[in-house]
Amino acid sequence: MTPHQAAKGATPGKAMLAAVSGYAMDGFDLLILGFMLPAISVSLALNPSQAGSLVTWTLIGAVIGGIVFGHLSDRFGRIRVLTWTILMFSLFTGLCAIAQGYWDLLAWRTLAGVGLGGEFGIGMALIAEAWPAEKRNRASAWVGIGWQLGVLLAAFITPLLLPYIGWRGMFLIGLLPALASFFIRRRLGEPEGFTRHVDVNQGLSFGARLRLLFKDTATTKASLGIFILCSVQNFGYYGLMIWMPGYLSSNFGFTLTKSGLWTAVTVVGMTFGIWLFGVLADRFARWKIFLLYQFGAVIMVIVYAQLRDPTVMLFTGALMGMFVNGMIGGYGALISDTYPAQVRATAQNVLFNLGRGVGGFGPLVIGLLVMKLSFNAAITLLALIYLLDIFATLFLLPKKQGNEDTLGAIG
Repeated sequence: MTPHQAAKGATPGKAMLAAVSGYAMDGFDLLILGFMLPAISVSLALNPSQAGSLVTWTLIGAVIGGIVFGHLSDRFGRIRVLTWTILMFSLFTGLCAIAQGYWDLLAWRTLAGVGLGGEFGIGMALIAEAWPAEKRNRASAWVGIGWQLGVLLAAFITPLLLPYIGWRGMFLIGLLPALASFFIRRRLGEPEGFTRHVDVNQGLSFGARLRLLFKDTATTKASLGIFILCSVQNFGYYGLMIWMPGYLSSNFGFTLTKSGLWTAVTVVGMTFGIWLFGVLADRFARWKIFLLYQFGAVIMVIVYAQLRDPTVMLFTGALMGMFVNGMIGGYGALISDTYPAQVRATAQNVLFNLGRGVGGFGPLVIGLLVMKLSFNAAITLLALIYLLDIFATLFLLPKKQGNEDTLGAIG
């Protein structure tokens, strides 16, 4: 199959299905891990630090995978490398089901994270090259919603199945979305935005691609700003979503089913926030929408930390989720608009997954703060990190968007 023949298969609809299914798989996997941590801890005699590190090292693996697979995607093609990532992720997720102790489970989770790391960036690059620039924000937001769909699936399935099949069985269930995503991609061709520059793409070394992220002052500022946004996004998200179900259970007597309901309600708010971000960013200046959401996150996290009524917390979580995670709807389009085609997947995966690696310490830091202070104090302090976002948006991010030129420049 020639590059031009392959490109015919990369229609916007097929590209969207491939990107959304992959990101949904990621969300499903990480959230079932959050729900299963108490059961895994009892079964393998893990302390809280070891349990939290399973999430942290999954995300560190994602950093490694994002860097490696982002470069390979820019060199060999979006769809081919997406398939590699899904196979690696599937293999090591399945091996988690036979873990006998902390260290082998940690190894399998880290290697599964390496496979997981390529999903977001390659999917976003695929969308940028298959969709028109004027719809890029909403298209990127729809990919972000894929994660929330996976989280919702985890929130409903885990309470139903975990009591019957245990955490080992749940890891095997986690293989099913991965296999479905693999078959969706099998017949999908490369987007024209990639194949048009295939010779240039394949000629660049990994080092040359990384240097393009820091080629001048404007580009370096943009890369630093995007890294800060991705770090804050992931730190806040994982810090809240991994520990909140356990907090609600221990302090308010939430059952596993009710904790799943809290997650579902919060994720509905996040999903609405992501969708709204994409719509607003295609109509107005994207950087102003980032600021709107960042100020909203500061306010809502502080307000949420003061709540004591479990029913109010259940539904206020939706509004907090809208601001805290709604910004994910803008990162894919922001990075795609900022960097040229031959480094697009590398930029997506390096910057987002480095941020995800920083975010991986969210559960660890929140856990330490909870032990030293209280959960409410930890969440209140969490609000301060969104001030970094506001600074980065005002002084570091490029203000352009919707660039049709796939060899675009910072602006």
